Amino acid sequence: MSIEHFDAVVVGSGFGGSVMSYRLVSAGMRVCVLERGQAFPPGAFPRTPEGMHRNFWDPSEKLYGMFDLWSFKHLGALVASGLGGGSLIYANVLLRKDEKWFVREDPTKPGQEYWPVTRQDLDPHYDRVERMMNAQRYPFDKAPYHRTEKTRAMQMAAGKLNLEWMLPPLAVTFSNDGEEPVPGEPIKEEFRNLHNRTRSTCRLCGECDIGCNYGSKNTLDYNYLSAAKRAGADIRTLCEVERFEPRAGGGYLIHYRKHNPAVPVDRTAGRITVSADRLVLAAGTLGTTYLLLKNRNALPALSPTLGSRFCGNGDLLTFALRCETETNGKVQPWPVDGTRGPVITSAIRMPDAADGKEGRGFYIEDAGYPAFVAWLLEATGAMGTFRRAKRVLGARIKAALGIRKDTNFSAELSTIIGAAELSSTSLPLLGMGRDVADGRLKLEGNLLESDWTISRSSSYFKRMRETMHNIAKSWGAGFRDNAIWHLGRRVITVHPLGGAPMGRNASEGVVDEHGEVFGYPDLYVADGAMMPGPVGANPALTIAALADRFADGIVERYQAGLVSRVEIPAAEAV
Repeated sequence: MSIEHFDAVVVGSGFGGSVMSYRLVSAGMRVCVLERGQAFPPGAFPRTPEGMHRNFWDPSEKLYGMFDLWSFKHLGALVASGLGGGSLIYANVLLRKDEKWFVREDPTKPGQEYWPVTRQDLDPHYDRVERMMNAQRYPFDKAPYHRTEKTRAMQMAAGKLNLEWMLPPLAVTFSNDGEEPVPGEPIKEEFRNLHNRTRSTCRLCGECDIGCNYGSKNTLDYNYLSAAKRAGADIRTLCEVERFEPRAGGGYLIHYRKHNPAVPVDRTAGRITVSADRLVLAAGTLGTTYLLLKNRNALPALSPTLGSRFCGNGDLLTFALRCETETNGKVQPWPVDGTRGPVITSAIRMPDAADGKEGRGFYIEDAGYPAFVAWLLEATGAMGTFRRAKRVLGARIKAALGIRKDTNFSAELSTIIGAAELSSTSLPLLGMGRDVADGRLKLEGNLLESDWTISRSSSYFKRMRETMHNIAKSWGAGFRDNAIWHLGRRVITVHPLGGAPMGRNASEGVVDEHGEVFGYPDLYVADGAMMPGPVGANPALTIAALADRFADGIVERYQAGLVSRVEIPAAEAV
């Protein structure tokens, strides 16, 4: 039986894989995209408890959902599985890496980073990605968006603390081109998206991080992947790559498992092999590094830096509880309402020593949440609800006995719900920045493990927490850490980076500045794994821009008819 062959196989469909697949197929290549997760068209993201229960990724337990949670000794990581990768659950922010944060330190010293590319190198690619993803800023100056109190609160805090405040570009459609923004309007698309479904403009529901059921988020399945499919890319979902190795005469063999959620687990079924002249690994920081470590016997010339420069991009989640404001000399609860708007609308930037200030820089952003989270938060005050219900019940008994004449029950129901001050006046704060990338990913048996700790980053986290505390204080709010932080200063990241870092040579990194693996022509890494250190800002745009830059080199070689034909030792070749 012959093996199906492609000009390029792309593993993963996140910010690196989607950009690569579109760029390569547009250049005339025959491209296959292998995505382990499933597609999520509008309306497919679960909201019920039963649906959420199934919405996790662990095929060994017959779970094929979107959330994939990794737990290491000192750090947890939440990533996504599905067509569109991390864009399905990220908070839409498309910030560029700060120009002076492309540091060039001594990479032989622990935790120091050397970026072989510059902001000037990436700016044209940033431009290209922003256009493709239709980046828009939150229209805070227009009704009804001007009533978003959490955005106003961030702006006020930045003013009080003398810090820079901004409305970052978001991969969200608030309005059609040339039209005023209106929530819930049909989005006008030049071409039908790959789901063949109608989308609508942002409904301000705060559900971005659990999947947008309205298609308002410009996730990668609506732009890069839809365009790639129109150009002829073969996009295969529920296809999980397990092994790959060099092929005699050049290129690679790729072995993957085809998941079938409809049948019981069968680890021997659904194994498929394809071959390709070029292999692009874009399975996410953890997925790509795991694949490289797992297949190292087939790739003995891999750099000894494999697994190094791992970090969480300085992620930290805290909370401002019970915000207050003063009106006419009277202090009263301030309903900043985290449920209104997209998850993130604005950001506060803290400068870095590279900017001529002190310490390591970071961003703090408002972190909204879906309305059902507000109900859960209010449920923590169940005793108060019980007491209110008890009083109302007494009043109704009197009415039933004729002691009290009142047949209207509306006010009593309102009393039972209560003023909901805890949920309406509290807001999560999401921080990210330049922590120290001194962690290493490695295999322990068949499991991925990390040795990263906050030790070298402790001053960074201390400075960020102090700033978050000051922001909460400026709102008259209490400050709380997340529960994970209290467990031995653990953090949870949604932006894991590193593991197959860029470098100038194999002693500094796994890949070169064009994403090609040292020692293995036509093998590329195009996701967060190739970062030599933290991005600082939200990393999605930088991952996509680097992938776009890598694609330029691949396309140039392809159009020139250059395909590597390197002799591979017999032990490696198949």
